[in-house]
Amino acid sequence: MALERTFSIIKPDATRRNLTGAIVKKFEDAGLRVVASKRIHLSKAQAGEFYKVHAERPFYDELCEFMASAPIVAQVLEGENAIAKNREVMGATNPSDAAAGTIRAEFAESVGENSVHGSDAPEAAAEEIAYFFSGLELVG
Repeated sequence: MALERTFSIIKPDATRRNLTGAIVKKFEDAGLRVVASKRIHLSKAQAGEFYKVHAERPFYDELCEFMASAPIVAQVLEGENAIAKNREVMGATNPSDAAAGTIRAEFAESVGENSVHGSDAPEAAAEEIAYFFSGLELVG
């Protein structure tokens, strides 16, 4: 098993409903450790830069508006196979397809407002972590 780091966002729909602690608890209960965390309010431009990989998709503008609508919690999670574990704990993007007990099954309001984001690969995790955190902020 490989110890790795991944990036996670607790999205505006979840922070608006004061679910940050409940979501972090799910990550921690699954064996992931928070090694960096910050609550910030993204501008639409910052959200657009972060999600630029989706710029050509029809949902891009709506996604950027949503991500700038309220604070988010950006965090770095560490653990054995953290990327896969994080994605397992999050559940399927569509909450109606998410397994019982996952974050999205319990907390997501819709496909668009699905409470969390997580890196899907080591390269994405490294890029996403660097977008939000300096090396000094990663405290394992």
